[in-house]
Amino acid sequence: MNTESSNTKSTFISEVLDFLKSLAILLVIYLVIKTYIAQPFIVRGQSMEENFQDGDYLVVDELSYRFREPNRGEVVVFNTRFISSTSRGEFYIKRLIGLPGERVVIDRTGTVRIFSDQFPDGLTLEEPYLSPGTDTFVPEVVDITLGEDEFFVMGDNRDNSSDSRVWGALPLDYIVGKPFVRLYPLGDLTLYTQETFTQMAK
Repeated sequence: MNTESSNTKSTFISEVLDFLKSLAILLVIYLVIKTYIAQPFIVRGQSMEENFQDGDYLVVDELSYRFREPNRGEVVVFNTRFISSTSRGEFYIKRLIGLPGERVVIDRTGTVRIFSDQFPDGLTLEEPYLSPGTDTFVPEVVDITLGEDEFFVMGDNRDNSSDSRVWGALPLDYIVGKPFVRLYPLGDLTLYTQETFTQMAK
């Protein structure tokens, strides 16, 4: 009886240890995925309407930008700690307009122009992802030259977006990643590609 009881206890302890090991492995995998590959993000606010709505549940791709630079027109999620020393480290979602080394000029008519070695005479930005009638309002002319690791970002809903027009350039180090898929609402399930980003206007 004592031998059977001892064996049963030993088997139980072994099963518990195996379970804990499996749980630890799953936890490590989850942390690796969340830290280096993908993580969930819930859109808050109206700054990216009509393409992203308040309450949209996204999975953010954190891996792509480890292998390449962000492209103009892509939508990124980033940490806001750089905006002020009192920032709580919230996360924003905005669209990339200006790339490192470029000069971004927005005049009072809302026209966005990009100047660089590639566009010495200026490129007037076409933005097919914006809803018809969207106005890029600025209280005064914006004229900013970006550093080698800086980006200019704006929300698609230009009238309701706190972005680079207000607080300046977004440093590369604060970019978390870009939307990979929208999981909720279920009827709006969307897989985001480069083509999707440039053709999002409704």
